[in-house]
Amino acid sequence: MTTQDRFPIIGIGASAGGIEAMRAFFNGFPQSLDAAVIVVTHLNPERESLLTEVLARFTALKVENIIDGVLVQPRHVYVMPPGVTLGIQDARLITTPLPPGTRETKPVDIFFTKLALDQGERVVGVILSGGDGDGAIGVKAIREHGGLTLAQVGDEDGPETPDMPFSAMRTGYIDFGLRASEMGARIAESYLGDREPSLSGFDNADSADATVSEDLLADIYAILRRQVGHDFAGYKPSTFLRRLSRRISVSGSAGPQAYLDLLRANSAEVAALFRDLLIGVTKFFRDAAAFDALSALVIPLLFEGRGPDDTVRVWVPACSTGEEVYSIAILLREHADTLPNPPRIQIFATDIDERSLTVARFGRYPRAYLDAVSPERIARHFVSEAESVVISKKLRDMCTFSPHSVLRDPPFSRLDLVSCRNLLIYLGLAAQEQVLPILHYALRPSGYLFIGMAENVTRFENLFATVEKKHRIFQARNTIRPVRLPSMLDPDRTGILAAGEGRRRSGTTHATLRQVVEAEILITFSPPHAVVTRSGEAVHYSPRIGDYLEIASGQPTQDLAAMARRGLRLELRMVLSEAIEGNRLAVRDDLEYTLPDGRIRKLSLIVKPLAMTAEAEPLFLVVFDDAASPIDPTLRRAQMNGEQNEEIARLERELTDARERMQAIVEEYETSLEELKSSNEEMHSVNEEAQSANEELEASKEEVQSINEELHTVNTELNLKIDLMDQMSDDQEALFESTELASVFLDKSLRIRSFTRAAADIFNIVPSDHGRLLSNFSAPFSLVWLPDEAYRVMVERQTSERTIDGLDGARYRIRLTATARRGAEVSGVVANFVKLAE
Repeated sequence: MTTQDRFPIIGIGASAGGIEAMRAFFNGFPQSLDAAVIVVTHLNPERESLLTEVLARFTALKVENIIDGVLVQPRHVYVMPPGVTLGIQDARLITTPLPPGTRETKPVDIFFTKLALDQGERVVGVILSGGDGDGAIGVKAIREHGGLTLAQVGDEDGPETPDMPFSAMRTGYIDFGLRASEMGARIAESYLGDREPSLSGFDNADSADATVSEDLLADIYAILRRQVGHDFAGYKPSTFLRRLSRRISVSGSAGPQAYLDLLRANSAEVAALFRDLLIGVTKFFRDAAAFDALSALVIPLLFEGRGPDDTVRVWVPACSTGEEVYSIAILLREHADTLPNPPRIQIFATDIDERSLTVARFGRYPRAYLDAVSPERIARHFVSEAESVVISKKLRDMCTFSPHSVLRDPPFSRLDLVSCRNLLIYLGLAAQEQVLPILHYALRPSGYLFIGMAENVTRFENLFATVEKKHRIFQARNTIRPVRLPSMLDPDRTGILAAGEGRRRSGTTHATLRQVVEAEILITFSPPHAVVTRSGEAVHYSPRIGDYLEIASGQPTQDLAAMARRGLRLELRMVLSEAIEGNRLAVRDDLEYTLPDGRIRKLSLIVKPLAMTAEAEPLFLVVFDDAASPIDPTLRRAQMNGEQNEEIARLERELTDARERMQAIVEEYETSLEELKSSNEEMHSVNEEAQSANEELEASKEEVQSINEELHTVNTELNLKIDLMDQMSDDQEALFESTELASVFLDKSLRIRSFTRAAADIFNIVPSDHGRLLSNFSAPFSLVWLPDEAYRVMVERQTSERTIDGLDGARYRIRLTATARRGAEVSGVVANFVKLAE
């Protein structure tokens, strides 16, 4: 196909409910648009399809079944026949027969991917009503190669089954969600003007730069640099201009200058252009050099020092249709196979789109996605099925797919690797600042973060150290993560002097004075206290608490009990445990500890749950109540001399109690550890069973969906045949009414099936006489010869004609003709009676 001949090629993917959607599509298709339409549906390979005849009733374009090697021409509609997969090469359609007894469940993905590779930016992908997620991968391929993508949204014409269009839209690669009747006009708007000729056909950078001024490009570069923080001045000119041309067309701008004005006024369009510029080719091992770096620098370290009882844990958020998940799974599996006793591998793959997760779980992809995968890896990790490949069960068993929002749902934890590629570029600055600390929290100390080539963690260098800057591999720093303390004031409560409030009427009101006094009393006279989480980490300290805490040696910690002074640590840990486990007030009285200056102080420890909202993190108030004054060491020694025996006895009792409590704690800890191990094994077993059951359900769903689509297609064809039969019946009745020819239709037994009005006049037949023998009726001529003659005509399948004299003196010509469908058994005869002129 030459450059001049490159008209738009529209690929339509549809399944259940697609007939009505295609009726609406062709009803709104502009007659002025020179485009080719190729229809791909889910068909039963064992049944002949009437879809070509059905579509021919919807459009004036020429509709034909695809034959192998046909050249695509404009103003033609090509329909994929059953029993094949469809491809295209140099604008010629290629059909590949399916093996006997098999069917392809993703024909739309296969064809759209090949169409995008062959025709690039001239492709339009349209997803109409249908079940399953077929088409989600195909529209990604079309967008990545510069094409236009549309998906059907609800109206009176469907989508009757919305899974296919909804799944495509959730990928983020759909340009327009429209009613089926509106799609043709939108396509014509994008292509009638040749998609902005001054920006099309960028086969070299020089011709492109000649049509778009350097000043205009510099302005666009500056807008992108200012709003998204990336400089595209060094971007490949032909690629940049091709993507720019696409956005001009999609946005409906009149030209480059109008589009520049739109960028200046609309930050959302800047973000859309940025995403289009960053779209690469979706496939396994995208950015192969980055995956090579991950394999060399990180993967071996994940397995270091681990045995069969350990688990390597990986999280892939925003996994979409799973290519990145399985690419990492292949690297992990290959390294594990080199070890004598490898640990288990567990990959959590999450996304907010359940339909994309369904595609990922099934693990079926067009073969074109494997161009970056070596033949050895294909043979080892994939199962080939016609034009598709399926991930091996061994890899799929390593992966758990589930719906999850990084921003809304609790993160996973204790992870060795998080691969979050090309998610951050879709998030605003505030969301990025929320997500990166979450990813740091999810990682183990020194765990690894793998992000996209256009992303960075510059603002979080305190959380991540750089391992490989070029390929965006980072390592979590072993830092203490701050815990956000929820507001302890009611939402409508005002602070003492809120910002911007000022003093009312330049005087101190009673309410303000009361707040100031109460705050001073709390600071000066309230006992020292702290607030801790369920894990014992301190999130708030009051004034004067330094007498009870000291900095612990070793790694910095926020654990309150670890920072308590030596004489308080055990008791504080015990009272905290009692309060947190029972979620109730816990008190320890008459405790003694030594102050830094040597004095001895008695105090009570009080731990009380704080009243928080149901969704807030539970918090506990720890109060150090030192009601009595400290005792001087000299006086204390004097008192102890008089009470030495009693004190020794008391200390021995306390020591005994402490030993018993410690023993109880140890036993409780060991029991809990055993229970956790048992629970973990049970959960692992349940997870494997659930995964197996889920795969069986997915297979059953595919079968049921396939049967449903076949039934829907059969029902559509039957309705068409009924309509044709009704039309033929109406035509036959009109013919009988309009002709004076006397005709009687007889079955094999020469019983009446139907007759014309002229025949009714001759034989005095009425409608209730259907099924009676014709010989039972009186006629103006003898019918004795009729049975023998009729049987001979039916046997020989020849026409018989004779002329006889009637009893009324008139002459009649009688013709007998056998009735049968083409190639079928004879069903009777038709007798025509003509009264000859005297």
